[in-house]
Formats: sequence, C-alpha cells, structure tokens
Amino acid sequence: MASKVKGEKSADPNILVSHDRLYKIDQLRALNIGKYLPLPQLVTVGDQSSGKSSVLESLTAIPFPRGQELCTRYATQITHRRDDHSFIGISIIPGPQASAEHKEHVESYYRQVDDTAQLQAEFAVILDEVNTRMGIRTPNNPTGQHTFSEDVLKIEKCGPNEDYLTVIDVPGIFRTTTEGITTEKDKSMVRDMVIKYIKDPRTIILAVLPCNVDVATQEILALAEDYDKAGERTLGVLTKPDLLKERSAKASVCALVLGKRKPLNLGYYIIRNRGGDDDEDDLELAKREDMFRQEPWRDLPDERVGVGALRERLRDLLGEITDQAFPKIRTELRDMLVKTQNTLRNLGPSRKTERQQQQYLATMAGKFQELMRAALDADYSRNKAFDDGELRLITTIVNHTEWFDLTFRKSSQTYLFVKQAGLSDDGDDSQEPPALAEVDPTAFPELASVMVTNWSTAAPQDGIMSWIESIHRDSRGITLGTVTPAMLSSAFRGQSVKWEIITKQYLSLAILAVHKFIMKALEIVCNCPNVLPRLSAALLTQLLASYDKAMEQAMLLVEIETQRKPYTLNHYFNSNMQKVRGLKIKDQMKPHTERITRSGGEEVRQYIRPEKVFSVVENKSNAEYSREEIHDTLRAYYKVASKRFVDYVYYLAVDHSLLSGPDSPLLLFSENWVLGLDDRKLANIAAENHQTSDMRAKLEKKVQDLKEAIEIL
Repeated sequence: MASKVKGEKSADPNILVSHDRLYKIDQLRALNIGKYLPLPQLVTVGDQSSGKSSVLESLTAIPFPRGQELCTRYATQITHRRDDHSFIGISIIPGPQASAEHKEHVESYYRQVDDTAQLQAEFAVILDEVNTRMGIRTPNNPTGQHTFSEDVLKIEKCGPNEDYLTVIDVPGIFRTTTEGITTEKDKSMVRDMVIKYIKDPRTIILAVLPCNVDVATQEILALAEDYDKAGERTLGVLTKPDLLKERSAKASVCALVLGKRKPLNLGYYIIRNRGGDDDEDDLELAKREDMFRQEPWRDLPDERVGVGALRERLRDLLGEITDQAFPKIRTELRDMLVKTQNTLRNLGPSRKTERQQQQYLATMAGKFQELMRAALDADYSRNKAFDDGELRLITTIVNHTEWFDLTFRKSSQTYLFVKQAGLSDDGDDSQEPPALAEVDPTAFPELASVMVTNWSTAAPQDGIMSWIESIHRDSRGITLGTVTPAMLSSAFRGQSVKWEIITKQYLSLAILAVHKFIMKALEIVCNCPNVLPRLSAALLTQLLASYDKAMEQAMLLVEIETQRKPYTLNHYFNSNMQKVRGLKIKDQMKPHTERITRSGGEEVRQYIRPEKVFSVVENKSNAEYSREEIHDTLRAYYKVASKRFVDYVYYLAVDHSLLSGPDSPLLLFSENWVLGLDDRKLANIAAENHQTSDMRAKLEKKVQDLKEAIEIL
C-alpha cells in the first residue's frame, strides 16, 4: 500500500473502492478462505486494558457486556454484510489445531438475534455459552480447561443498510502472569495469536494505545514494526483521552496525532469510547465527543478525531487494500487450486471400498506390465523412466550373459588343455570378460538366501597330463580298451568343477537385475509411499520363490552336465576328435618327412616312408596312448558340452525362469494377481491409512472451497 499523508484519501483515479469487491471478500471470508491465504482485514491489537474491545464496539455498534472480559480470551471477528433481512448471527470458527471432536462441537453452535437491542439483552448468556463450548474457564464455567482459546467468535451483522466492514479483535498482550489464572504458556499463546494476524500483508493493524500510557512503552508498536517494516499497514488508535488531566500529557498526545512524535504513515486517531454506564446511541456519542471541542483537542484536524472519522477512514483503507489485492487474490487462488489438485491427484484414486482398492492395484499392475514389456523389448524411448539404467533390464541381462560366456570360455576349466598348433581352445581366448560391477550385499538383504557371496573365479592350472595320468592310474580296471567311460566321466567332473560357482554368480547377477527392476518399477507406478512397502512385502515371498526356482533350474543343468555320463549327438564332437587326431599325426610325422629337390635347390615335393608311419603309431605304450586319448576326447567333448551348457543356462534358467516364462517373477504383479487377493490381503495392501484418508478429505474440501472462491471472484 502506498504511503499516505495523515488523514488524506487517495486521489489516484485508478483506485476504485468497490463495494462489490468488499462483498466478494466477505463471501470468501464466510467460506473460511482466510485459512488458505491472507484476505484484506482490520485487526485491533494492543495491551490488556488498552480499550480494544471498546474500540471494536465503537466501530461496529456491537454492544459487548460491561464489566466482563470474556471476549478478550479469544479472537472476535465482527463482519458487517448487506442482506435483504436484518439479523445478527453468532457462531464459532474452530482454531487451526482443533481436534475433530472439538471442531464438530464448536461448529455446531449458532445463535441468531433480530437486532442489537436483542443482542444486548442476551449477549451475556450467549458469551457464557460460547465460553462453555470453547472450554474457557470462567466463574460461570469453572470446569473449563483453558484460559485462552485459538477458536474465533464470529459475529455477523447483516442488513440492507450495512456497509462492508470486517474487524477482528484479538486478546491483549500481557507481560506478567497471574497466579491461578494465567501462565507463561498463555502469555506465549496470546503473543503468537497476535503475530498470526498482524504478519499477513493484507491486514491493517489498528494499534490501540491508551492516552494515559507512554506509547514508547507499548509493546504492540514494536511488534507491529517487526511485521510492517515499511509502516504502511499500522494505524494508531488513541483511547481514554478523558483520563488525562495534565496539560503536558494532553500536549504529548496531540503531538502524536499531528505527527510530531513517533509518526506513523497512516497516522494516529483519537477517540473516546463508551464508558461502563454509557448508552450506545447517537446522542450519547455526541456528548462523549464534546470534549474534542475543548482545548487542546479542538486544534486537531477533524478527520483525525472521533469514532465517525475513524470508521470512515477504516472503510476507505479496507476498500483500498481490497482493490489492490483483488487481482492477486484471484491469481493466488487459481495457482493454489492447481497445486492442490496436483497434490490430490498424486494421492491416487480413493480406496475406501474393495472395488476401489482392486481398481487401484489393477491400474498400477497394468502400468508395471507396460514398463516390463518395454524393458524386455529394449524399447527405452517409450518412457523417460528408462533414463535410469537399472530399468534397462534386457540390456543388463545381455551384458551379464556376455560376462558369463566369456568367463566360461576363459576360466571354467580346472586345467588348461595342451596347446596344439592349428587348434584353438576356449580357455585360450584372448578376449577378457567385462569387469563385474561391485555388488553391494546390503542393498537388498532379502536376497541373501538366493545370491552367492563368492564373486572370485580361479584361473585354470597347468599340468593337465599329470592330472589325467593320476585319473588313469586310479581308475584302471580289467578291460580290453584303454579308455573306460568311468575315466572320461571322472576327468570331465574334475575339469568342470568350477561350473557351479560361475553359474551361481551369473544367476545371482540376473536375479539381482530382475529384482532391481521390479523394485524400481514399483516405485514408479506406485505413487503412495504407504502402499509401496506393503505391496513389496506382499510380493516378496513369491518373488523369492521364483528366484529360488531359477537357481534350482541352473543347478539342475550343472548336475546333468557334470554328474551324468558324457554324451552328445552333436556332430562337432566327432569333427573335433578327427581334427585333433589328424593334427596330432601331422605333428608326429613332421620329423620323418623327406624332401625331393632339384639341382638348383628347389623343393619338388615332400614324402614319408610307410615304415616310418607304423613306427610313429605303434611306438607308444598303453598308458601313454590312454592319457592322450582321454585328453583328446575330454577336449572335444568339453568344447561341445560347455557351449551347450552356456546356452541352456541362459534359455532355461534366465530367459524362461526369470524373464519370459509363465512363472517369471516379472509376470507376478498383474491384474490376475490383484483379483486373486482375498479381502483382508487386499485391504492390507491398498486401503488408505487414516493419515491419507484425512489428507484426502482436507484436500477435497480445499479444492471445493477454492473452486467456490474462484467462482465468487
């Protein structure tokens, strides 16, 4: 609000004091919109016994009972509103911290009288009823629990000739407590209540100051300065001038009104309130204000003296701040409505009934399945959520499978096969497996029983022929052949002993990737922090069973490959055997090769004598021949079996058991799973807790209030 010279009305032609706007603001106040955002209002504040209630009575013509201080125990809001019918309505607005029970108790109170005369006659009884409802301890209500209350007494004075004016009176600040009556807690409560009202930027602060007290000692002015640093909202109201006897004291008060002492932008007004034995009528008011025609008061500007001048100025001020605030209030209401609707939307649909709970979870399951299908198809452009690498499931699985394949080729053998020119072994592959990401065993403690803890892989050893010799020596029996099936089985079991740990590592990585995806996807599709842990817990038992089944499937493949008799129909086995034997004979023949050359030294051809062939082939002991035969057979079979095994582990244990099979854990959270929940489990997972239910009710009420407010404006 722009600063004004004391007493002057705004000359700005663009500012229109609109009665229609004041009426609309009054409608917003009736809707209790003031609890959502500050509304233009007038608030009387001051120390105890400063005359605040009398100022309120003078401004509003509401005749508070004399000799009682009941109304000073809580805020009192008096609203003048135009209506076709004349009446005065009395109700209670519950405080912001009121319990649901207390709120219902005080909101149910309402009294209506026809006019101020009837109100004056019944007001004492009405205030006793109000105090009892609020739980205020008084002589007539000794069982009350409180000295002060955050509840608000609301008085509406309606009629066809009423001007729109709302004034709020709050309890007076006090510095010392009275034993048995007030406490330090009461003192803090009153101070906080005053601050709550005066801190709003659309509140005109009526600082009530008795003339017989030095304004420099009045705490309310210092408090007002804290929250109205520019001094644009504070107006001083000087009361009890009739108590001044000394000329110097009167001169000091006149200096305040004239702006010569402790000036305020809105200035000071001086009024004389009704006394305890005075009647409230125009004649009595004129008599009381006759004193302002005497020295030194008659030298003060007329627009700064008397209740009428103050009331007129306050109407102007209220109209001005209303006109200035009106566009901002509309904008703030719209912004607040959008934010509130978003907050309400984030709670998801209401989940009170079984049907609502099923629909809530089924919708969530549908979104989960969409994410899962996109993750398996590597269709990452479908959802921004895939910017998180943990959701790129199939890519992670492919990377882990590549690690498994290369690790198997590089490290799955116990012993390195003998190198032979022209023959490559998987264990000699020069390509290194990709480095494993560090696995945090504490990230998902629920997987402790499924995943391995050993992530190391020993390199293959040298000395395979010595090892095969020991197998041959310890496994010989009476047989016509040199290599028995038992020998080959023993050799293969020993050579494949690391298959189990490498396979467990691979399955652990795959299970971890699937579990991470499921947990992350649940976070995305479940927008309720209370439902998420309950849903995860409900799924966990079946998820772990699926992971166990996948690991069991992999271990079954390990057992089949390593513990059964070696066998294959793959023609590559015979092809590899023949290739090994051919290369071996070629290597053995090289020393016996003879060359025919021409006279110039040019080689014509190479040949070997037949007797040399027989000597090479026949010149071996049974033990030597058996060792080589076991080695060559083991090499050929190992190559076929390891490739077959790697493929089957992926297809059966990972793809079928974890990703795409009918029992895949990715398919667990589905609409069918939701429909299969009994009423108790469904409610345990999806039902709203009291906190969410209360929040939803408050948000729905707020949305309704804001919509009505916007419609009013």
